[in-house]
Amino acid sequence: MMKKWLAISIFAVVFAAPAMARDLPDFTELYEKQGPTVVNISTTQTVHGGAQGMMPFPNVPEDDPFYEFFKRFGQQGGQGGQGGQDYKTQSLGSGFIISSDGYILTNAHVVNDADEVIVKLTDRREFKAKIIGIDRRSDVSLLKIDASNLPKVTLGDPATLKVGEWVAAIGAPFGLENTVTAGIVSAKGRALPQENYVPFIQTDVAINPGNSGGPLFNLKGEVVGINSQIYSRSGGYMGLSFAIPIDVAMDVQNQLRAGGHVSRGWLGLGIQEISKELAESFGMKNTNGALVAGVEKNSPAEKAGLEPGDVILKFDGKVIMVSSDLPRVVGATRPGREVTVELLRRGSVKNLAVTVGEMPADDKEDARTPRAPAKTEPNRLGLMVRELTPQQKKKINGKNGVLVVSAESAAAQAGIRRGDVILAVNNSEVQSPEQFNKLVVAVASGKTIALLVLRGDNTLYVPVKVNGVAK
Repeated sequence: MMKKWLAISIFAVVFAAPAMARDLPDFTELYEKQGPTVVNISTTQTVHGGAQGMMPFPNVPEDDPFYEFFKRFGQQGGQGGQGGQDYKTQSLGSGFIISSDGYILTNAHVVNDADEVIVKLTDRREFKAKIIGIDRRSDVSLLKIDASNLPKVTLGDPATLKVGEWVAAIGAPFGLENTVTAGIVSAKGRALPQENYVPFIQTDVAINPGNSGGPLFNLKGEVVGINSQIYSRSGGYMGLSFAIPIDVAMDVQNQLRAGGHVSRGWLGLGIQEISKELAESFGMKNTNGALVAGVEKNSPAEKAGLEPGDVILKFDGKVIMVSSDLPRVVGATRPGREVTVELLRRGSVKNLAVTVGEMPADDKEDARTPRAPAKTEPNRLGLMVRELTPQQKKKINGKNGVLVVSAESAAAQAGIRRGDVILAVNNSEVQSPEQFNKLVVAVASGKTIALLVLRGDNTLYVPVKVNGVAK
């Protein structure tokens, strides 16, 4: 009996194997047809003396928890200078041809600050490329080489991509030209730290230094994304890679080709995610929407009447499920358009008409924090606060609030810290330390309250659970 069972099992495995093999994708035709549309990009940059120790991410300090998070993957090398001498560095990346007359898409970080950009085709021809435009916010750059009758990619629709679908990348990891790697779509619409305008496609396709700027193909051989970032603690592939959807990239390149820059919609809001605790403090049934934590002075949002504590549910008819949805839909809106914003304010749904502005060119931040004077008595949250000086009020455009002198117990655990300015409690504006403490005393023990906190130039809501006894 045992022998008979074993024979049947072997028979099943032998005859099932070809069927399983037929289910696996074959990328040979894709590579043969699309390989010539992919190019290698090498850049040369002059680094001026004194910049020898500069960080690879100029906007992320080395002690920031995201410093090791998303590494741009351009392979760099070159000879370092000594002292104040200038020196040259080289970097490698990938790109792909989008028109037969020589327009090429790649990542902004591949060619950013480059003195010279060389594009190499699969037929070994090399061209000096002109940078038509760079958009750092989306990490997209458009190049042009003087050539004609070039093979070009076919563009796909990222909206039709499904999680679990097979995809492939072609590029030059570590300088190994025309390398193809494959995997599946792991997630769509992924929001990444400090990347507000791109709904990334997450894959497990092997992406390494040198792949940056190369195309991501679906099984039809259509480009659905530009490989842009990886999650890595080592600098190499760790199973998580992210691509810019090709429709986003093509919208950017259209604007770069037309005018050399990208115009995006802007409201002038500071927003944050709605946690379960914040939803409870606002009396919300779910955590949907984008919570307005701050409104810039004279911004389109202020002119339209938006206020801190508003929860944006829809923008121009588009549902906002999470806060990261809002920058994308606003950024994609043409400046000057009037749109309707549906929001939740103190339990009631309102509709406001907003005329979208144009996003400023620079995002400069002033992280100065008010100085903390002498201590006062702590309240039941563990906060010691005092009144703002006229100079401090002037710095925050005449707003009222109280200055946090020290924070302990529940407040400290929630993240409140010395130097913060508390502007509101559950949407009630704070006028003075006495009034602030009365608002806190009025909250029942065990309930969660939302404190609107100004830290530097940024505002955010911080949920704090009230555990102490009223006093």
